[in-house]
Amino acid sequence: MQILSLKNCVLCGIPTKQDLCEPCYNHLPQLSPNHCPICLWPVPTAEICGACLTKPPAFTRTIAAFRYTFPVDAMIHALKYQTDLAIAPILAKSLITGLKSTKKFPDVIIPMPLHPIRLRERGFNQAMEIGRYLSKHMGIVLLPDSCQRIKHTPPQTGLAWKDRQKNIRKAFLCKIDLSGKHVALVDDVMTTGATLNELAKVLRKQGAAEISNWVIARTLPELNQIGPYTL
Repeated sequence: MQILSLKNCVLCGIPTKQDLCEPCYNHLPQLSPNHCPICLWPVPTAEICGACLTKPPAFTRTIAAFRYTFPVDAMIHALKYQTDLAIAPILAKSLITGLKSTKKFPDVIIPMPLHPIRLRERGFNQAMEIGRYLSKHMGIVLLPDSCQRIKHTPPQTGLAWKDRQKNIRKAFLCKIDLSGKHVALVDDVMTTGATLNELAKVLRKQGAAEISNWVIARTLPELNQIGPYTL
């Protein structure tokens, strides 16, 4: 008789066949069903939000697996700051699940680069780990060294919202020819979208025709506290 091999759920610890038990997975925080297709901000009719209409970002759309709140935020924190690399494929699998309805996949995947100083401190790039899994299991070319982060900036989380775009300005360099390509930008979290937008601007200059943000989680503060990514 074959004995099934069980593992422990990464959240609650009970034995399970998957990385997450069914109850834990079913209770992960989901995005609003009606959201802007470009930045994922909740809107009543799932149409492009006012911010993206007024000031269109350089990226075409954003796809996220989850909303950035507990326990997804704890999982991402464990990956980034506790070097729990086993979390990366778990998060990547969830993103692949969210991409099943995508009609047109990109030509290449570019992970959000880290500045060399930050990379030495952390020892790895979490976006690269996620992107590597996506590339392998989706058959999409990964361009790991196509872009560089040339400006060592303070973490965005340590800044006031209004200063994030200024902080990240001219932070990236990309020399690869992307003429006519559909690019997937991979990152762990999208908060205001300022970092993704700044890199997307650089990719546009290199000829990218379409840019999809693929992120694990989207931060969605209370609407009465702050507006979408453009602030």
